[in-house]
Formats: sequence, C-alpha cells, structure tokens
Amino acid sequence: MAIEELAAVPLGLLFLLSGLIVNAACYVTIRPFSKSMYRMVNIKVVELLWYQIVWLFDWWAGMHVELFADFETLQSMGKEHALIMSNHQSDIDWLVGWVFAQRSGCLGSSLAIMKNSSKFLPVVGWSMWFTEFLFIERSWDKMKKSLQQLKDFPQPFWLALFAEGTRFTHTKLLAAQKYAALQGLPIPRNGFVSTVNNIRSFVPAIYDVIVAVPKTSSSPTMLRILKGESSVVHVHIKRHSMEELPQTDEGLALWCKDLFVAKDALLDRYLAEGTFGTKAPIPIGRPIISLLVVMSWSCLLTSAAFRLFEWSTLLSTWNGILCSSFCVLLVAVIMHIFVLFSQSDRSTAATVASTRVKDD
Repeated sequence: MAIEELAAVPLGLLFLLSGLIVNAACYVTIRPFSKSMYRMVNIKVVELLWYQIVWLFDWWAGMHVELFADFETLQSMGKEHALIMSNHQSDIDWLVGWVFAQRSGCLGSSLAIMKNSSKFLPVVGWSMWFTEFLFIERSWDKMKKSLQQLKDFPQPFWLALFAEGTRFTHTKLLAAQKYAALQGLPIPRNGFVSTVNNIRSFVPAIYDVIVAVPKTSSSPTMLRILKGESSVVHVHIKRHSMEELPQTDEGLALWCKDLFVAKDALLDRYLAEGTFGTKAPIPIGRPIISLLVVMSWSCLLTSAAFRLFEWSTLLSTWNGILCSSFCVLLVAVIMHIFVLFSQSDRSTAATVASTRVKDD
C-alpha cells in the first residue's frame, strides 16, 4: 500500500468519525419526524465533511483554478437550482465541481446522479446516500421518484449528470448505449431526457461545464493530490435557461448531442490555443474556511483521542495495540479504495462497455 495513502489515514479517520456517525445520527433522530429539518441539518453537516476534501484541493495540494464565464452565469451561480452537465476530462472533475459549489455557497446541497455501486464506497459513498445523491438502478421509476423529491429541496442545489461519461465520440457513445441497454439502465442521452423531463418544472437552468488542464501542467489525480502535488485547472461554465430546451424527447436528445459536440469543439480549440476564447480568466481564490474546518476537527479529534488513550488500555496492552493497528490498517484500506474509485479509467461506463462489447 502506498505511503501517501497511509499518510491520509488521519483524514480517513476524520471522515469516519465526523461523517458516518453524525449523518447516521441525523438520519435516525431527525428524518423520521421532519424531512425538511433533516435536510437543513444535513446540508450543514455534510459541508463539514466536504470541506475536508476541498481543503485537500485548495491547501494541501495548492491547486490553481481559473474560471471562464460570462456575467449572467456568474450572477446566477449559487442562487438557483441547476443541472450540471460536465465533460469527464480527469479523475477529479467531481472535486472541481465541489470546489465551485463551495465558492457559490451550495457545497452542502451539491448532488449528483451516480452509479448504484457508488453508495457502497466506504464513508464517502455512505455520506452521499445520507445526503440524497441519486443512484442509478435498473428501475427508472425509482429514479423518477427521487428526482421529483428534489422539488421541495430547502435551498439551491446543483445536480451533476455526466451524460456521456467521456468525450463524445461515436464509438464511445455506442459502447455506453449498449452497456446501458444490457444493464437495464437508461442510455446516456435518454438519461438526460428523463432527468430534464422530471426536473424542468422546478430547475430553471443547465450549467454547461468544461474542465481542462493546460498542456504545461500535469493531469491532476486523487493520488497526486494526496501527495501534495499542485496542478492547474481551467473551467469554462455557460448557463442555459431550461426554457430554451425543446419540449419533445427527440428534441432534448438532439440538444444533448449538440451540446457535447460543441463541448468537444471548444475543448479542441482550448488544446490548440491554450484558452477558451477572448474572455479573461477569473481567479476563484482560496477561502480560509476549509482550513479552519480541518484545523477545528483535528484539534477536537486529537483531544478526544488523547483522552481515550488515557482512559483505555489501547496502547498499554498487546490486545489494545493490535486493535489500534487494525483500525489504522482498515482506514488505510478505505483510503486505497477511495483512490482507486476516483480513477476515471476504472469508473467510466464507456470504458467498461467497450470491453464487454469486444467480448461479445
């Protein structure tokens, strides 16, 4: 196991203790009596969790992010419900989304449509389940119900949907469609159509997001971030009003296809010219709040750990030492699983599908 993942054990412990326990407590004690209060509390609770990941990005690795967006988009971010349509350029596109959600004031209400297996990811996946991330299942009726339940969400949310999984190529699209059909899932563009049809009455906008990495910078990964390696990320965001979208399923499918074709054209231009156009990049800064949150959690848990060791025999007997070592090893394994899960070549449906298509 890599030493970098062992070094991340304190962060894993922080997630395990501050995340799972608090979310579970909220789910058991509040949700049965008031769903709206549960949501409000959990939005604040999960922010204390996701801030730890944002801290990794901003302070531990010192990532540098520049935004390209027009005035209308900037004025709307964080003030409305929005469907996020992003390309899948690197392993940490989801983390970049969290960083922008934090800057826009909706980190705790940032959601995503994920593979069903994602909710079994230790700690992170469980926290996503507690905070109403949507997980794709064979029954699309359940997904429709989950989407409709967002109608009374208590504050502006961002719902991320990776409609195509990877860059829009004909081969990858066919592979993703075949995989979805075999698994009983909505094919990529049909997933977009179904999502829009179920949320367009209460979600006013779609944010078209393109994440790109300059040629002069190394491609960021979760493992490199854990190592403290910095990188540069450029993000282009454009707002589309939901009212602009076609009303028919065929029209929506074509709109989605055209959107990803335009994404690839703009991304190709970026790779050739190193910019998204004439707009000057906007630095998004590095707020201190994530640093304060991590420092507060660290002080609290360190103090609790010292008191526990003084009171117990965890470090004074062989059984206690073995138990403590097992806990540390377990957290290290969880971090290792998290790093593997974040790698796009392992988590992209089109990649899996292309392999299965060849096997067929």
